Amino acid sequence: MSDKEKSRAKAEQAKGKLKETAGRAVGNERLTAEGRAEKAKGDARQAKEKIKDVFKD
Repeated sequence: MSDKEKSRAKAEQAKGKLKETAGRAVGNERLTAEGRAEKAKGDARQAKEKIKDVFKD
């Protein structure tokens, strides 16, 4: 996995987790949903990069 893509995926996951937690803390469902979506996007990016690594060898 390229370092740039790996850090981008981790950053998206962290940002999503933060948004989700903040949304739950203040009772904002929209913010919670945005956080979940962003976290899922980071998870998907990370999975994509791992698959690319498997086929690279």
